[in-house]
Amino acid sequence: MAIAEIRDVPASPHSASRTNESATASHSEVRQTLLRRFSVETPPFAPSILANPSHTPSTVSQHCTIYIKTIPFARAKRALDVIFALIGLIAGGPFILFLALMVRLTSRGPAIFKQKRVGIGGRAFNCYKLRSMCVDAECHKDQLCHLNEVSGPVFKIKNDPRITPIGRWLRKFSLDELPQLYNVLRGEMSIVGPRPPVPSEVEEYTDRQLGRLAVKPGLTCLWQVGGRSGIAFERWVELDLMYIDTMSFWGDVRIIARTIPAVILARGAH
Repeated sequence: MAIAEIRDVPASPHSASRTNESATASHSEVRQTLLRRFSVETPPFAPSILANPSHTPSTVSQHCTIYIKTIPFARAKRALDVIFALIGLIAGGPFILFLALMVRLTSRGPAIFKQKRVGIGGRAFNCYKLRSMCVDAECHKDQLCHLNEVSGPVFKIKNDPRITPIGRWLRKFSLDELPQLYNVLRGEMSIVGPRPPVPSEVEEYTDRQLGRLAVKPGLTCLWQVGGRSGIAFERWVELDLMYIDTMSFWGDVRIIARTIPAVILARGAH
């Protein structure tokens, strides 16, 4: 992955006042592995070509910078997140518990699957899902890499043999992602935003693709309503960057409204 020197990244009007507040790392820290870079203990270091005046640097060293978008309607967006998360967890709580029970009774292993994901600014967090695969799914991933049907760093197989029978139904209607309302309530995710990648995917990101980390990841976005797994990765990235550049409060509301029929009709779901 290319490293962007600070002098090569055009400065934004808002970044100068934030530079002194940014964390500075030693040469040894910068040379740490990418996986370590995205661990909880280590500040994130990732190059980015985002130089929009509406972006400010989250971390600055003498080697690389990652930018976070400044959202003018941040309070309204957060209020929308909290309202939807609370309604979903309270009203949908019994249904989520029922689904968790079905997962537990129909396959070996826990009902909730916890996985490390990369969020805004490259910060790692634990993302929660209803388990839709066999409990040792990650151990079999290397054996299935040659069957990957998606371009880019992501890994997807339409008829993935690791998916459980009930897991296939959960994934078809995105019900496995309902526990992520807890991530939204914690402020690690938003209702609308790019889907959170796993660290191994971020390791292979180009500078342009790292632009997806400029905002909080979300439950739904333009990719979700535009075809989901039926969209190539480059188009997926293009839609995410388009959302980040044009995001607005009412734009989020429209995406949420469009997500409901997209999920019910299972468009592009694997």
